[in-house]
Amino acid sequence: MRGDLATGDGRLELHGSQIVIGAGVLDSCGAELRTALPNRRFAIISDDIVAPIYAARVAAACAPASVTLFTIPAGEASKTREQWARLTDELLSAGFGRDSAIIALGGGVIGDLAGFVAATYMRGVPFVQMPTSLLAMIDASIGGKTGVDTSAGKNLVGAFHHPALVIVDPRALSTLPLVHLRNGLAEAIKHGVIASAAEFEWIAANVRGLLREGGPDAALAERLVRTNIEIKADVVARDERESGVRKTLNFGHTIGHAVESLSGYTMLHGECIAVGMVVEARIAAKLGEADAALAGAIVQLLRAASLPFAVPDSMTASAVIDATRSDKKARAGSVEYALPAKLGAMAGADRGYAIPVPDSVIVEAIGETRASL
Repeated sequence: MRGDLATGDGRLELHGSQIVIGAGVLDSCGAELRTALPNRRFAIISDDIVAPIYAARVAAACAPASVTLFTIPAGEASKTREQWARLTDELLSAGFGRDSAIIALGGGVIGDLAGFVAATYMRGVPFVQMPTSLLAMIDASIGGKTGVDTSAGKNLVGAFHHPALVIVDPRALSTLPLVHLRNGLAEAIKHGVIASAAEFEWIAANVRGLLREGGPDAALAERLVRTNIEIKADVVARDERESGVRKTLNFGHTIGHAVESLSGYTMLHGECIAVGMVVEARIAAKLGEADAALAGAIVQLLRAASLPFAVPDSMTASAVIDATRSDKKARAGSVEYALPAKLGAMAGADRGYAIPVPDSVIVEAIGETRASL
C-alpha cells in the first residue's frame, strides 16, 4: 500500500476522503460525522431492505443532528434517473439546503445513486458512504465514482464526487445473504488478479470461511475488507480520473457489464464480473498477453465460490459484442479491454491499459467458456 494512503491511526485517506474501517463503527459514527461534517443536516438515503436494519441505529448515532430518511426499492432497477429525480424533489420538498449532507447507507446501488444525488444537489453537497454489502465496502464506496444506469447501459450518466467520509463496518457482513457475499467476493477475486497474487491465493485458501452463512468470522471479515479497500485505494490514488492504471479495475467489466445489461439486471453485478473475468482472461491468452493457464486458475476459484464463469446460452456472442459498444470504455465505436498478463499483473502498461480486441477473438473466447461447462 502507498504510504500516503495511511494516516497512522489505522485509517486511510484518499483524495480527501477519510476511510474508517472497524467493527461497530456504524453504531459509533456520530463523532466521525461531527468532525468531518459539523453543523450539517443529514439525509440518509437507503433501500427498503437495509433501512429497517440500520437506519435507526445510524440516526441515533448522529444525534443531536437532524436526520431524515429517504428510501428506494432495493436492487439495480432503482439506479435510474427517475429515482434520482424523485430523491432530489423529496429533498427540496423537505427543505434541505446547502447546509445538508447525504449519507449513502446500503450497497453499491445506494452508494452510486446517493452519491450522484449529492454530486448534483444544490450544485454539490458533501456525502458519506456507509456501505453494508461486501461489494460496496471494497469497490463501490471507494474512488469517487457516482452515477445511474440508462437503457443503453450501466453508469452512463454520472460524476466523480468523492465522499467526505467512508464508514466501513465489517460486522455488517453478518446480515448479508450468502448470495451477496459471493457477489462481493467476485470483486475481491478481481483485485487479486489485477494487483495481488497473494490476495488471490489467500481467497482460494479461505473461500469456505469467507462464504459462510451469517458471514465470515470477525478476523476473516476484517482482513478481507481492509486488504481489498487498500488494493483499490492504492490504484485510485495513482489515477483518480481513469486515464491510466485505474483502467485495470475494469478487468472483467467490459464483458461483465454487457452480460448484466442483457440479463435485464436479473444477474448480480459480481456474477457478471465473474463471467467477464473468464472471457477476458481467455481473450488475453488468444492475443498472447497472458498464459492460457490463467483463465483456468480463475475458473477454479470461481467454481469453489459457486460463481458462474460462462456467458449464458441465452445470450449470443454478437449480442454481447453489441452491448459492449455502449459501454463507457468504448472509443469511436472501438471497445478497449483491460487484460491480465498473470496473477497480480496487468498487460498493456505501454498502451494505457486499454487494448482493442477484434470481434472474432471475443466470439472464440465466449465459445470457450461455454465449452468448459
